Amino acid sequence: MAASRRKHSIINNPLKAATMSARAPDRMQIMTELVNETEVSLLECKVCFEKYSQKKKHRPRNLPCGHVICLECVFSLAHPRNFRLECPFCRRACKSSETSDCLPLLHLIEILSPATNIPLASGTTTGVGDEAAVSASLGLTFNLSFGGWGTLINPTGIAMCRRSDCVVVAHDGKKRIKLFGLSGSCMQEFGERGDAGNDIKYPLDVTVTLDGHVVVTDSGDHSVKVFDFNGRGKLIIREYFCLPWGLDTTPENEIILSDPEAGALCRLTANFRKGELKKVQKIQSNLCHPREVAVSQTNGIIAVIEHLTAKGPNYSSTSVKIFSADMKLIGQMDSFGLNLVFPSKIYATALAFNREGHIIVADAYNQVVLCLGKPEEFPILRPIITQGLSYPVALTYTANNSLIVLDSGDHSIKIYTAS
Repeated sequence: MAASRRKHSIINNPLKAATMSARAPDRMQIMTELVNETEVSLLECKVCFEKYSQKKKHRPRNLPCGHVICLECVFSLAHPRNFRLECPFCRRACKSSETSDCLPLLHLIEILSPATNIPLASGTTTGVGDEAAVSASLGLTFNLSFGGWGTLINPTGIAMCRRSDCVVVAHDGKKRIKLFGLSGSCMQEFGERGDAGNDIKYPLDVTVTLDGHVVVTDSGDHSVKVFDFNGRGKLIIREYFCLPWGLDTTPENEIILSDPEAGALCRLTANFRKGELKKVQKIQSNLCHPREVAVSQTNGIIAVIEHLTAKGPNYSSTSVKIFSADMKLIGQMDSFGLNLVFPSKIYATALAFNREGHIIVADAYNQVVLCLGKPEEFPILRPIITQGLSYPVALTYTANNSLIVLDSGDHSIKIYTAS
């Protein structure tokens, strides 16, 4: 009844109705300002009052207690020796390595941010929008992506033939080896899936020799198989390995190969053109499940990823070791040590050397690619790709220093061009 009287009073009092009508926009304005204020309050760090962003410096990080602060404040509050910090709001203690990206805020920032159009090379075949991540530190800009499910099936290894500017990929398709041009066109495929002769069962990694031969590790029959670029089998080596895994070519056109079951690195010397094996030499032993291997083409320095295991669930971690060309240990860094400079668990799945000799590592756990610096300054950690990766499993470089990432998560090849 009271509401009916108020309505009747407004109808019969034109001046009052006009006054309320004039006030309506003010209320809308107040609501808009309230929403904007809430948005600003939600998207800024309550410690430094800087706006959150997708860049590392002010990236929102979850503390174990549930409060959120930016990454720079995590570093500022953490003790320089034990990397422990207290939440500035509830005083709960934690380690910087226990923080994690606040995905809801990152997604909100992405929605509210204006879309950025990055020019891609002609012929680009990519549907991934957030892969346009730019690395200012090493000058890498996302260029193009190709492959995808069907074209590639669970790819495991990648290599670059600098003589022909051809990308060689090992995957689980009917023909195990595929060769692509840098524009994404498939140029050749070979390596039948099967049990006979030169057939490939389960390829793990691939490299290309300086004279243009494709070398594949096959875990199906514990062998190393060599093909020419037309797919003709040249050489099969079986009896020397427990489980051949990662491999790369040296500046002397030899092959450095890891054997995780034997805990060893081997050097393979052969005349690939004639298909003649000369020598298989164990050059390093007592390693812990070494898998991925990379060799610097400038000085022959060897980098290897060990996969460390411990009792209990989710205790697996990785270690990166650097050896000189004559197999003297230069440096090493495991996941624990990397946690001291990077506030998250790091699980290295691939590595490579760029033209300047920097060690580049793919981290599947955080879906990023990191630079660990040169061997003499190892490790100086700089993230260079922080978006657009699902599960990076292999890295290689082109002759012009562009980085190629093999992403097994979406079965694609992604090229980041040096600017």
